[in-house]
Amino acid sequence: MTFQVGEKVVYPNHGVGTIENISSRAFGSQLERFYLLRLSPNRMTVMVPFSHVGDVGLRKVTKCSEINRVLTYLAAGRCCSAPDWKDRFKENSDKMKGGSLLEIAEVFKALVIIQMTKPLSFREKKMLERSRSMLILETSVARSVSEPEAINLIAKSLAKCSLPMPAAL
Repeated sequence: MTFQVGEKVVYPNHGVGTIENISSRAFGSQLERFYLLRLSPNRMTVMVPFSHVGDVGLRKVTKCSEINRVLTYLAAGRCCSAPDWKDRFKENSDKMKGGSLLEIAEVFKALVIIQMTKPLSFREKKMLERSRSMLILETSVARSVSEPEAINLIAKSLAKCSLPMPAAL
């Protein structure tokens, strides 16, 4: 998969970023091309070698039709997750690394449901915040709306199954 300078992309487990530059570097006799990616949430820059784009899961921003599927999923009934927090954390970590917005929404919704009945562990709170942030940012970019509008869309979907939109930490 190739990307262009200025294109918005998703770097799994970190969020949406913009391709700022495409450069080449020599490592011994090897020449490697890189994408210079600036991540939106924290303005951090990352260099991703062309040869590792698939390994890290760099992908295009989710299409608007897929955002609709995500919002429908959030509005649907309850979901289930592993009762033991260690198993649940491993399962959720794998979903977050996978990079699919639907999987991120699954993690987000499951943690919102658990948070309603008992306190989350520190690590799960951080995961809830990261999934919340990624969901909002990608919805905002894909739908071409502001982040507050994206929050409103997600909150409305969650409200359909009587779930609250968690506040940012």
